[in-house]
Amino acid sequence: MTSAADNFFSPSAPQTHGAIQIVKGACPHDCPDTCALRISVQDGRVVKVQGAAEHPSTHGALCTKVSRYAERTYHAERLLQPLKRVSAKTEPPRFEPVSWAEALADIAAKLGQIAARDPQAILPYSYAGTMGLVQGEGMAARFFNRLGASRLDRTICASAGAAALTATYGHKVGMHLPYFAESQLILIWGSNSIASNLHFWTFANQAKRAGAKLICIDPRKTETADKCHQHIALLPGTDGALALGLMHELITHDWLDHDYLRQHVDGWEELRAKALQWPPARTAEVCGISVEEVAQLARDYGTTRPAAIRLNYGMQRVRGGGNAVRLIALLPCLTGAWRTRAGGLLLSSSGWFAPFKNMAALERPELATGATPRLLNMSTIGDDLLREADPAFGPKVEALIVYNSNPVAVAPESPKVVRGFQRADLFTVVLEHFMTDTADLADYVLPATTQLEHLDVHTSYGHTDVLINEQAIAPLGQAKPNTQIFRELAAAMGFTEACFAETDEQLARQAFSAEIDFEALRAQGWQSLPLAEAPFAEGGFPTANGRAQAAGCDYVANYESRASSPELAQRYPLAMISPPARNFLNSSFVNVKSLRDIEGEPLVEVHAEDAAARDLTDASMVRVFNDRGSYVCRLRVSPRARPGVVNGLGVWWRKLGAQGSNVNEVTHQGLTDLGAAPSFYDCLVELQAWSPAEASAG
Repeated sequence: MTSAADNFFSPSAPQTHGAIQIVKGACPHDCPDTCALRISVQDGRVVKVQGAAEHPSTHGALCTKVSRYAERTYHAERLLQPLKRVSAKTEPPRFEPVSWAEALADIAAKLGQIAARDPQAILPYSYAGTMGLVQGEGMAARFFNRLGASRLDRTICASAGAAALTATYGHKVGMHLPYFAESQLILIWGSNSIASNLHFWTFANQAKRAGAKLICIDPRKTETADKCHQHIALLPGTDGALALGLMHELITHDWLDHDYLRQHVDGWEELRAKALQWPPARTAEVCGISVEEVAQLARDYGTTRPAAIRLNYGMQRVRGGGNAVRLIALLPCLTGAWRTRAGGLLLSSSGWFAPFKNMAALERPELATGATPRLLNMSTIGDDLLREADPAFGPKVEALIVYNSNPVAVAPESPKVVRGFQRADLFTVVLEHFMTDTADLADYVLPATTQLEHLDVHTSYGHTDVLINEQAIAPLGQAKPNTQIFRELAAAMGFTEACFAETDEQLARQAFSAEIDFEALRAQGWQSLPLAEAPFAEGGFPTANGRAQAAGCDYVANYESRASSPELAQRYPLAMISPPARNFLNSSFVNVKSLRDIEGEPLVEVHAEDAAARDLTDASMVRVFNDRGSYVCRLRVSPRARPGVVNGLGVWWRKLGAQGSNVNEVTHQGLTDLGAAPSFYDCLVELQAWSPAEASAG
């Protein structure tokens, strides 16, 4: 059932009458690939979602997850009407359906009462449930700016690496994706590309077939490591030490491009002095690998041209993650790898879009008046929801509006997050597709549209194309786009500014500068940025002076490791990382049955030596625990785990776990050295056998 207001954002749905219509789309999820989609619609229903064969990086292929996007949209448990809580938050959740008018009026009244005291007591919480510029923060940012709510520091995935690239290169920029196919050496560092960056792997595989050597650097023996020539299984959080060890060898063997360093790098002498303190023996000991691995990796990198590094965000989720990214990002500056288009490094390409995006037009910061509201870090939401008002913190958080995120499942140290969300005096509104762990603790749940049901435009952090996503079908049930929900909420609160009346198409047209032709974008489905093939062949980094910045970076040890916390390691001797399960994307797709059937159940991968030392057997149930909490899952004795490190695959919804919890029971809220990001992979734990009898006894 739709209202006149719904027609405000929704163009006429395709009327195919038996014919199949192809609609241009874009994958909205938090993945560097940002695939171009071709959506087949018949009689107003999506019958197939495919990759666009003509798009240069998508080339017709989709991951297992997104190829099932129609299954997610038509899921039997899809939220299709507003719901109001009728149970206490500490009880099993019970909700009753209400009308949109009732929900919006009540939400607006409660937010208005809180804002009258202090609007900073209201906090938005969102991330990358959609990466779209329109449905992400477009209309939502206007609403919260006008309201004067607290601002959210969106750190939970990539801010350590982003801060590091900005400090080193001036922005989040790097190599262009297709030219990895021409590299002769590719270091795949902290990335399970086959699972989380599939289209990069296509180009890396082309290079491999042409004779390139591929080396995977990762604590876990991933599916990507299986396909590389070599796997270097360093200890979590020691990537910066390895980078310094490589630099030591580059210096002592003179595998340096002295001219590039002289012309295009600041702070080289300081960095050189630090690197010379990291000979292979020291590096190997800290990283938990062999001296031969350090020496040979340096030789390969120092003597092979062109050499490329595909860095990903796994290795920055530790205390020293920012400095580690800085050090790795400087390696191609030492060797002059940037001189060719097939050399250099890619972590994120999102900075290339900055000159072409018009975020001020989308988000309207001028709507905010008075003093700048406080900034709260989304990664410390567990602590912040439990804080009382004080002069340093400001007002207690009284209201939370959650969209494009599932913090109860994905935020660190979830025991605190759950307690915060269970506060009887916290008013929580969640915009969602399904009853997630977070929706279960909401006061109101509002049904949002999926990518197939709304218009959006997208950039990428893995390639350099702008994409459009056209609306393929009418919204199901009473679902509405995020934009429309915030429009109607603004109206209910009496906001009369003209910007709240702008349509989704108007927002999409405002998102980019004139260099991005919207009509051409709509006609083709994507538009490539006009960029140089080898962007830093002659320097020209987007820093203040055009030079890469090498000063001020160093190895920073983990919060929790045998070296940095020996007493803690006596009690919790296993380092734990929590990489994503292959068939989920953060907590998205966990409830898609076909994908959950493939994934099976929550697992912790353990090396045979560590299992034997604890009398644990394959397929048994174990408790993973530390001082912060514990969770129960199935143990997999696996060669994917190195001795001393366990892999707790995530991020499962808590309520789908064995005891209603997940891996974030044991992670902490300590932040990274740069970017104030979470340190998910900086975590010590212990394992013990578990049985259902223990749970009933407890």
